[in-house]
Amino acid sequence: MHHLKRLKPGLVGTASMQVGDEHTAASLGSGRAPVLASPMMIALMEAAAVDCVERYLPEGLESLGIRVEVEHLAATPPGFTVTATAELLEVSGRKLIFRIEARDAREIVGKGTHTRAVVDAHSFRSKAEAKLPLH
Repeated sequence: MHHLKRLKPGLVGTASMQVGDEHTAASLGSGRAPVLASPMMIALMEAAAVDCVERYLPEGLESLGIRVEVEHLAATPPGFTVTATAELLEVSGRKLIFRIEARDAREIVGKGTHTRAVVDAHSFRSKAEAKLPLH
């Protein structure tokens, strides 16, 4: 796709957050532990992928997460900052494949791969809105 020519393997994006009580497994219902919840770690990793590519997409296009394969390797307590990094590995048509990793001040806390699809934003939103009940 010629409009994705600016997307090249090797691009890197990042996203960071300070873990608060509201980001824990106990708070989100994904477990009882008072540590960073896997869903929050994954959201941060996706944010890093967005940071990696969105600025290179032409107006009217956006990327959507369609697959995540992640290992949550270590616990991170509230108060720590976690930084996620996404590196674009492959561009295959509309599909973008990333290596993703999250770290706290001590260690790698998660790693895996993430796939996003580039879509027409207006068309995508129209299809989603079509599911809403009529008023």
